[in-house]
Amino acid sequence: MLVKQSTPYSEIKKRRLTYKYSFQESNFITTIQKNTAKYNADNISRTKAYIDYYNRNKEIRWAFLASMVSRNAGWNITDLEGKWFKLALDWRKRYPIFLTYELANWMIFQDAYPQLLLYELSKKYNKPLFHLLKEFHVSCFMEAEWQYFWEKRDIDRLMTSLIINEQNLIQEPVLQNKKLKRKVFGTSVYAFQDLGHFSCVIFPTIKGKLYGYSVHGFQKLHNRIDLGKRLADLLFDRRLFDSFLIFSQETEPTGSRFDYEQHLHKGVFRETPVLRAVYPVIPHRPFLQEDWVFRQEKHLAKWKQRARNTEREEIEITKWFIHKQHQMHSLIALKKWL
Repeated sequence: MLVKQSTPYSEIKKRRLTYKYSFQESNFITTIQKNTAKYNADNISRTKAYIDYYNRNKEIRWAFLASMVSRNAGWNITDLEGKWFKLALDWRKRYPIFLTYELANWMIFQDAYPQLLLYELSKKYNKPLFHLLKEFHVSCFMEAEWQYFWEKRDIDRLMTSLIINEQNLIQEPVLQNKKLKRKVFGTSVYAFQDLGHFSCVIFPTIKGKLYGYSVHGFQKLHNRIDLGKRLADLLFDRRLFDSFLIFSQETEPTGSRFDYEQHLHKGVFRETPVLRAVYPVIPHRPFLQEDWVFRQEKHLAKWKQRARNTEREEIEITKWFIHKQHQMHSLIALKKWL
């Protein structure tokens, strides 16, 4: 008879059931909960919190990646209240799309920011405090990965692990949400954007160049993890990293595409509003779910591999992106005229 061997994750799960916190640890938990709630107010506060954290802890590269991807979420959100999307879609169709971006953005921060703060506390007190991740419902996978990072200092592995974790985190409550499937992912609008490669994640520079990748098959978990790894490679490309960091440091996030459009053309007209002028703070309820690692453990070895080879894929997409924007605007204008 074969006996099923326990995994590091099942061992962590067992330990979590019996661990009791000290008075100091309880204070750490309370402080982290307060700070997470404070900075998880909206897309702009999240974007700023990530980059501020990266500036304090340069070895945690994922924080810079999260800040830049969060900027993209803000731009997609304010597009919905811009000139063109208001022509194309009424509010009943735009609002569920906004909620999808907002919920995913909120959930990732709610899970990741306590991890970042616990690492910062671990550095301050010179001892690992990752056993406290249980209190924030963080996966056993990430507890093991933080412990490994503490011992081995594998910067790239930690960044990949955070990408894997956060994409698994939102799979069920966002991508497999029945209501969002019906009102967002199952609509002709989503299919049109997906098939036409009108959605993309871009990293701008203050010299007016855009780099990034188009987003295709966003509902598929494997696709999003692969995209995250390719974006990480792009962001930390030695030839481009300084340009992206300068943009981040010198461009205050407003949620509007004008953040980078101002660098593309002189005298460009703002077509999307600043985020806080059009959206209120949205309250969310925590979505408690089973630890994803026990369902997906068989995929971990594949997900931890380097991103697929992209040498032939164009990463400087300035002209392509502007063409796609003009193409979409023309189609919206035609639809409105018809």
